[in-house]
Amino acid sequence: MKIRLNEDKELVAQIKEGLKKKGGYCPCRLEKKEEYRCMCDEFKAQIADPEFEGYCHCMLYYKSLKD
Repeated sequence: MKIRLNEDKELVAQIKEGLKKKGGYCPCRLEKKEEYRCMCDEFKAQIADPEFEGYCHCMLYYKSLKD
C-alpha cells in the first residue's frame, strides 16, 4: 500500500490553498468538524480498508494497493 499526492500539481496547489484558508479542514466540505480535518477520518477509514484503492474525498491523496 502507498499513499501519494494527486499527480495534478495545479489541483494539489488549489486544495492546499483551500486547506490553508480553512485552517486545515477539508476545503470541499462546508462544515468545520474535527472529522473533516485533513487527513480526514473518511480517508483514514479508506486507508484501513484493504480492498479500497482510490482518491480521498477532495482528491488530494491517492491510496494505491501497490507499493
